[in-house]
Amino acid sequence: MNLIQDFLSEAQRQPEHIAIIDKAGASISYGDLERYSGGLAATFAQKGVGKGDRVLIGLFPGLDLYAGLAALWRLGAVAVFPEPAMGLAGFRHAARATRPKGLLTGMAIGLLGRILPETRRIPVRLSAKAARVGQVEGCEVLQPEDPALISFTSGSTGLPKAIERSHGLMRAQHEALAPLIASDKEEIDIVAFPAFVLTCIGHGTTAVMPNWNLRRHDRMKPEVLTRLAEKTGATRLLVPPVTVTRLLAADLPKSVHRVMTGGGPLYPDVARKFLAAHPGVGLTNVYGSTEAEPIAHAHLESLSEADWQAAATGQGLPAGTPVREATLRFVDDEILVSGPHVNRGYLDPARNAETKLIEGDIVWHRTGDAGRLDEAGRLWLLGRHGAAQDRLFGFSVETAARLWPGVTGAAFTVDGRGMPVLFLSGDSSRIQDWRQSAEALGAVEVLYADSIPMDRRHRSKPDTRRLLQRFGRE
Repeated sequence: MNLIQDFLSEAQRQPEHIAIIDKAGASISYGDLERYSGGLAATFAQKGVGKGDRVLIGLFPGLDLYAGLAALWRLGAVAVFPEPAMGLAGFRHAARATRPKGLLTGMAIGLLGRILPETRRIPVRLSAKAARVGQVEGCEVLQPEDPALISFTSGSTGLPKAIERSHGLMRAQHEALAPLIASDKEEIDIVAFPAFVLTCIGHGTTAVMPNWNLRRHDRMKPEVLTRLAEKTGATRLLVPPVTVTRLLAADLPKSVHRVMTGGGPLYPDVARKFLAAHPGVGLTNVYGSTEAEPIAHAHLESLSEADWQAAATGQGLPAGTPVREATLRFVDDEILVSGPHVNRGYLDPARNAETKLIEGDIVWHRTGDAGRLDEAGRLWLLGRHGAAQDRLFGFSVETAARLWPGVTGAAFTVDGRGMPVLFLSGDSSRIQDWRQSAEALGAVEVLYADSIPMDRRHRSKPDTRRLLQRFGRE
C-alpha cells in the first residue's frame, strides 16, 4: 500500500490531462507531475531521505508543494505540516514536536529556517527546485500502519496536538470522500482547502489553486473567483463557508454546477440565499474534523421546507447523512465517531485521554460537538458540547437569532460565570425586540456587539473568546 498510488495510476491512465493549475496560471499534467515527483524522489533519496524519515514542510500551496509531497511519499517518508493559523509560531512548534530529519522549503523560508533555533539543527535541507540526479519509478511498498503525514489541530485550547496519519488512514479518508469528489464527468475544481488537492488529483480531476489570500477568505473579492472560474472552466468550487457568503451576489459562470463547503458552520440563512441566487447550482456541506474527515455531508438543495423550518426554530444545523465508513455514538449529546478513516491517537499518547475513548480494538473520537440524529438517520449539529448551558447550544441559538429582523451576526457562548450569553450585531435599535425573541429560547443574556469576530483559520466560526474578553466576561 502507498497512498500516492492512486495519483500514479491516474498519471498512467491520463498522462496528458491537467492535474493542477497554480494561482499564477501555470499548469502541469498528470504525466509531468509524475516525472517531476520521480526526479525529486531520486534527489531526496541521494540526500539520505527514506522510509519513515520526517520532513518538515515550509512551502506554500503550489506545484512545488504537491510534487514534493508526492516525492516524499514515493520514498515512504513522512510529511510534517505546521498549523497554518499559527504562522511562524506553528512552524517552530512543529519542529519542536516532531524533530524532523529534513526541511523542505522555498528560498525565503529556507533562509528563515537557518536562523530559528528549532529548525537550524535539522540536518537535511531539501528544495523542490533541486537539480535532478535520476528518476524513481513507482513507489515504496508500505504497510497500512506506516505513517504518511503529521499535522496539527487548530490549537483552540492550549498547544496544537500533533496527529500522525498512516497510509491506511489517509487511503480510508480518500475512499470516504469518493462519493463527493470522484465523478464520471471531467471535473475542474477550484480548491481553497490545500489538503483536498491531494484528494482531487487522486480521483483524476483538475485542481485549480485559488488566486486570493487563503488566510483571509473573508476579504476575497467575488469577481476574482468568478474570473478564475471563467478562465479555467471550473465546474465545482471547494471553499469555506465565508466564501459562500461572499458569492451571494456574484454571477457564477454556467460551467459551475456545485459548491462544496466545510471547516465551519454554513448557516441556513446564508445557504437559502445562495440557493435562491444561483438556481441550478448544488450546495453541499461537509462535516468532519482534523481527526475524522469526513463524518457526514448534506446536499442542501435537497432539504425540505420542514427541514429549513426545523433549523430556523433552533433544532440545529443539518449535517446530512453520515458517510458509510463512520459509526456514530452520542454520550450526553456529544458526537463520538469511529471508523477506518478516524485517527486512532495523537503523536503524544498522553493527549489521547482528552478526546479518545478506547473499547478493545475500537477507538471512538470525541468530536467536542453536540448533535442528534433525526428519524431519517440524518445528523444535526447543535453546537460545541463544552459551550452549552441548560440545553442551550451554540448552533441552535445562532441559527434562530440570525433570522431575527435586523440581525447581521450572532455568537452564543457561556461566560466565565457559567451564564449563557448571545452576542448580536446589526441594527442596535432592535435590541429590545431581540431580547424578547431570546426569551423564547431560554434564559440567555443578549448583548450588542458592533461586529462578530471570526476564527483565524477559515473566518467562518464566531470567535467567542475574543468577544468575552472584549466585554470582560471571560
